[in-house]
Amino acid sequence: MSWYELPTSDIHKMAVEELDTSKLLTNAARQRDERNYKDLLIIDVDCHHYENESLREIVDYIEDPVMKHSAQMATTGGTGVQTSFLPGLVGYQDIAGRVTRYPLRKSEKTPTGKVHRDVTLTLRWMDAMGVDYVCLFPTPMLAMGSHPQTEVEVNMARAYNRWLTENILYTESRIKSMLYLPFNDPDATYKMVQDFGDKKGVVGFMVTASRYAQVYDNAYMKTYSLLEELGKPLAFHAGYNWSDPILATTNRFIATHALGFTFFNIVHCANWIVNGLPVRFPKLKIIWIESGIAWVPWLMQRLDNDYKMRSSECPSLKKLPSEYMREMYYTSQPLEMPDDLSVLETTFKMMNAETQLLWASDYPHWDMDLPSKIYDLPILSEQAKRNILGENARSLFNLDTSPRFPK
Repeated sequence: MSWYELPTSDIHKMAVEELDTSKLLTNAARQRDERNYKDLLIIDVDCHHYENESLREIVDYIEDPVMKHSAQMATTGGTGVQTSFLPGLVGYQDIAGRVTRYPLRKSEKTPTGKVHRDVTLTLRWMDAMGVDYVCLFPTPMLAMGSHPQTEVEVNMARAYNRWLTENILYTESRIKSMLYLPFNDPDATYKMVQDFGDKKGVVGFMVTASRYAQVYDNAYMKTYSLLEELGKPLAFHAGYNWSDPILATTNRFIATHALGFTFFNIVHCANWIVNGLPVRFPKLKIIWIESGIAWVPWLMQRLDNDYKMRSSECPSLKKLPSEYMREMYYTSQPLEMPDDLSVLETTFKMMNAETQLLWASDYPHWDMDLPSKIYDLPILSEQAKRNILGENARSLFNLDTSPRFPK
């Protein structure tokens, strides 16, 4: 039974009363206790909150006075729906029927006081699942990469990052984040790393992958160099854009979702490798988030095959593209589970999963994975499970986990 599959009567009761994360995740808590995660470090490298629920707070951090006033008007008056600060994204991520997590979120009560509501809600689901630390990302802002106005992305990114570091990360040490980079503006991207690289709880930086910026553009080299110097990883968080000319040919969201969440990361990853960026920045750690892992062997084989015939186009590479990909990091969610586990075992072997795979829940989205997705895999050794569930992330982000796991 999945995390959301409570009896219909219970869901109807919840809808009438109020949402309670602890009750909703009863099955997840049961798994936590049955598997005894108590002595197991679990780090979630991709989870989400809905920053749109705090939009009135966030827009107050916008630095451009005219844009700030416009955003304040849009969130307190105006039309409400037609706002330029969180552009619409056609799709069916908010599914209906028995899965009532999204529409009921705002009804969940939290204590009033100094602790922000998002901190309280995040800790509730973390404790229910048995998760020790998380890397928190925004949700609607993942569509900002295709915003027609670059200055809006820049201002929203800075406002969000200031709000997040001051109100969430600073107050709760179990919550970390890789901060949003306004990648369509290379100079603003560089300044973001400069200004926020040493903030509490910032373990890296993130590019929303649904965009058309070229990762090999020389304008980004100073940012990559700075990230390498700071020892902060760079992540590409997948998404989809149904307006993309290729994805626009799909007429069912199942196809848009399956392809979109891999398409953009595949393109960025291929461009990153064939343009020699792993050679130019050998100490910069790269993470590919929320694309699953089924695409990894496919891209490895495609690039290797062409490289053997056209290596002159990649003169800086010193080894096969697949070897550089084995040095990158990947999050597990959504972990594609074939009926034949030998297929998954081969994928794990090709990508060096024991050291390069990072568990992620993608909570609270409809296709989320619990820690048991890794813990229960019979093809993994006990050490591999520990690595993927937490140790790989601890090492990658250089996290001090002693407050929860004293030596």
